[in-house]
Amino acid sequence: MALSRDEILSATDGGLDVFKHFISDFPGVGKQFLNPFYEDTKPSTVVYKHKHGHLYNFVDFGNIDYTGDCFSFVGWVFNKDTSGKEGFIDVMEIINRELGLGLSSNKDKIRELTHRFPNTLKTASELDPLTIKPNQEIVSIQFTPPDYKGFTAEEQMYWLSFGISLEVLKKYGVRSVKTFYGTSKSGETYSMNSTQDEPIFAYPGNGYVKIYRPNSQSRFRYSGNLHEGYSFGIDQLSQRGDVLFITGGEKDVLSLAAHGFNAICFNSETANIPKKIIRRLSFRFKHIVLLYDMDDTGVKAMNSTREKLKEFNVKALALPLTGGKNQKDISDFFRMGKTTDDLKRVFTEMLGILYEETMGMLKSFELDYFNPPKPAEPVISINDVPIGTEGNIMAITGSEGSGKSNYLGALLAGTMLDEFEDTDLLGAEITPNLDGKAVLFYDTEQSEEQLYRNMNRILKRAGKERPPSWFKTYGLVGMDRKDRLVSILQSMDKFYYEMGGIHLVVIDGIADLMTGVNDEDSSVGLIDELFQLAGIYKTCIVGVLHLSPSGYKLRGHLGSEVQRKAAGIISIEKDDDPLYSVIKPLKVRAGSPLDVPQYIMAWDNDLKTHITKGEKFGNSASVRKQNELLEICKDLFSEQDVIPAKELTQEFMSRMNVQDRTARKYIKTLRDAKIIISNSGENGIYRLV
Repeated sequence: MALSRDEILSATDGGLDVFKHFISDFPGVGKQFLNPFYEDTKPSTVVYKHKHGHLYNFVDFGNIDYTGDCFSFVGWVFNKDTSGKEGFIDVMEIINRELGLGLSSNKDKIRELTHRFPNTLKTASELDPLTIKPNQEIVSIQFTPPDYKGFTAEEQMYWLSFGISLEVLKKYGVRSVKTFYGTSKSGETYSMNSTQDEPIFAYPGNGYVKIYRPNSQSRFRYSGNLHEGYSFGIDQLSQRGDVLFITGGEKDVLSLAAHGFNAICFNSETANIPKKIIRRLSFRFKHIVLLYDMDDTGVKAMNSTREKLKEFNVKALALPLTGGKNQKDISDFFRMGKTTDDLKRVFTEMLGILYEETMGMLKSFELDYFNPPKPAEPVISINDVPIGTEGNIMAITGSEGSGKSNYLGALLAGTMLDEFEDTDLLGAEITPNLDGKAVLFYDTEQSEEQLYRNMNRILKRAGKERPPSWFKTYGLVGMDRKDRLVSILQSMDKFYYEMGGIHLVVIDGIADLMTGVNDEDSSVGLIDELFQLAGIYKTCIVGVLHLSPSGYKLRGHLGSEVQRKAAGIISIEKDDDPLYSVIKPLKVRAGSPLDVPQYIMAWDNDLKTHITKGEKFGNSASVRKQNELLEICKDLFSEQDVIPAKELTQEFMSRMNVQDRTARKYIKTLRDAKIIISNSGENGIYRLV
């Protein structure tokens, strides 16, 4: 297929795949994100589907200048003007190459037409008016192309002293000049001839040429229309990279390119660098680094430019040179025998200085392989599999009326038992609190009366008449939401020191510590805070929250954070028989949920509490796994009749927190058990039997 606008849109889902490829952490269609083309502080840019036809566009509601389709977006990324044919073809080439579309190109033919008919096919220019004043002696007021020649052996040796080969010169369009023609401001024509002692080189452009005479008193001359936006090397840059150097001159760009670096320069070190160019380049390169001469003028210009461009986090690299005539710039650096690795070392040292504070802080978090950390002690286990451990958070979830509070009570009762006491803890095993550390129970959902009744059940299960002095219970339902978390954090700190540590913390209703479970920032902040405290106090923090309506995911952004950070998640669900509830592991960091038996619990009218009724599937791990997968399949296929294999794999990965290979193994298990089969005539499409 030919490279064209329609073919690209057809191959990229109307351009959506292009946006996904070039926008880091793409949030999805219709969801707002920060505009990458300027210092945006409020997300107001969205990708949306056009109401007429299958086409995706983007718009920044905070700056309506940024609106268009996927081609416009890529044009801004790579500084290409898509209003002209040349720029649009470049953008199509970039999309084709970056996304691996495999479309054939008509680029060369169109460019040939562009050169054959220059007055008919033109591209728009963003460049500002001429900045080299025409009354200066070094500027020819009339442009006459120089006479070019091949590079002599002496000229080649000159460039090679900086590591610059003929291949690099050719790539950047550098020419050797035989004769340069100029016209003075008085209208008189003149010419300059290249000699062995005073060679002449040219950096040609579109309608202008910049002349470089390295051994002459007046080293630079100009002829033609040299614009404000003049830059050298920008067309030869990699599409993306880690470091981009901005140097003071063309020779420095060539030296860096010859040693494998991306580099550009503007007209001089004192030139005003257009911010729009830096903004676009900042989207393509991680570090933009000024690398000017080390004389007083260069250092002053570098510091001034860095200050002007600080919004783009532009850095300045000082070379280890004296700043004298022969030790001034990066070309001298390489001429003195320095290598690519030497420059990388100087750059790394600069980053070390910039990141000194961060690296100092990070040092204490570095893993010392030869001094392994002490294994986290289990606090809560099931069948000898750790579910809640020191330094981690654990979650208990389930629907209303499933028995979450009663299961929670069994865990709390376990902290009151002596080492060899045998009590029904609903399948759980609790490490005894032999040192009398604090056990803290915070409830944000139940009334004081209900909390008191639950406390009596906890004591009855533990065989105690009253709570130990180290067991503290708080009903926070009447406390203002904004005060609850502060109260929990400060009381934890107090009891940690007062009682020599914290054995277990239980928060029944962690969602009530914030304004809403879908507040992403608050959710991340809360879980990070609890996770940090679990590590500091070397305890296990258990949080109780509700499942989403699907029954397989924890609710809201808070649930997503818990899903990621919790070491273990236990779900209490109603069984098919409404008299029973199932204690089901959803996540076990120390193994697979399928390695943990599912226990049945039920209310005992005589004992006035829940008791264990045994395992749901006996002792067969394979039966447990198959039934677990069957329940998920029923939920998935209740919403659609057929599901592609890729989508089914992703659902198992998400719902069971497993890798791709394990998810595909589960699908094979379901196929072998004749629970799912391929849809008639459609390989890779499954339906429930």
